[in-house]
Amino acid sequence: MSNTTAIMPTTPKPQTSKEVIAENIKLLIEQLKAGHSEGLTAYLTAMGRFHSYSFGNILEIARQKPDATRVAGLHAWNQLGRKVMKGQKGIRILAPMIGSRKKKDTDATSKDPAVVNKPTLVGFRAVYVFDVSQTEGAELPAFTERTTGEVGEFRERLIAFTATHGIELEFKDSIAPALGMSYGGRIAILPGQAPAEEFSTLVHELAHEMLHKAERRTATTKTVRETEAEAIAFVVSQTIGLDAGRASADYIHLYHGNAALLTESLEVIQRTSALILSAIETAQVAVEVTSTIERTGIDAAFAEVA
Repeated sequence: MSNTTAIMPTTPKPQTSKEVIAENIKLLIEQLKAGHSEGLTAYLTAMGRFHSYSFGNILEIARQKPDATRVAGLHAWNQLGRKVMKGQKGIRILAPMIGSRKKKDTDATSKDPAVVNKPTLVGFRAVYVFDVSQTEGAELPAFTERTTGEVGEFRERLIAFTATHGIELEFKDSIAPALGMSYGGRIAILPGQAPAEEFSTLVHELAHEMLHKAERRTATTKTVRETEAEAIAFVVSQTIGLDAGRASADYIHLYHGNAALLTESLEVIQRTSALILSAIETAQVAVEVTSTIERTGIDAAFAEVA
């Protein structure tokens, strides 16, 4: 297959991952100040769809193509029997460049190649990927069935994940009208909730247990902590197919345009939701097309730490 069918955008000057993140956060703040929450919703949705990818590249994909679901480079799509349709514009991301640097001082005299030429991240370069909607050709491997508005087995997997973290889970009527409570090593859930609501509530309280019972509790406000927990519940719930509503711009406005705080919170949301999603997915999920794509070379770049 020819790789010349796609129109590649003019390659801009390569940026560092920090610059990419800062640029996207600045744009998001401008959108939120203007009353537009679509950008935030796109970022949070992408966190779930691409939870094995770096934070910086998640932001890049969401900004350039908010409706992207599966992305890969030209070679990867060709390997899957598909080609990028003529006229499609690539999604610019950063891929790590790995080189070898001789270690200094005491290691300089070592004859061990692993010591002398240790693989090192030397920078990033711009590469382009395309969403499945921009391609045509052979049918892709079928996705493992996902829930659609129903929690299914994800409820039990989430409960098991909670237990593995040494967190006690109980169902108590006495916490009403609260739907859930986090006590530090113990979570209480109000019985009788609809399955999807109960699942979201448990993710919310689990996020508090994972994030807000140590240093971060004293370093953040209650509003920020609730914002992070609610956003994590949104990402996880939507990713497994539940109707998670829309990300609200109202609470994000509480960051008052503080780019550093918003960046820190979004990174925390991305890492925590990725950890939960990885834990509640089954081994079967690994055969989905996303994993197939990631094994085809350049797309492994998404796994780098931004």
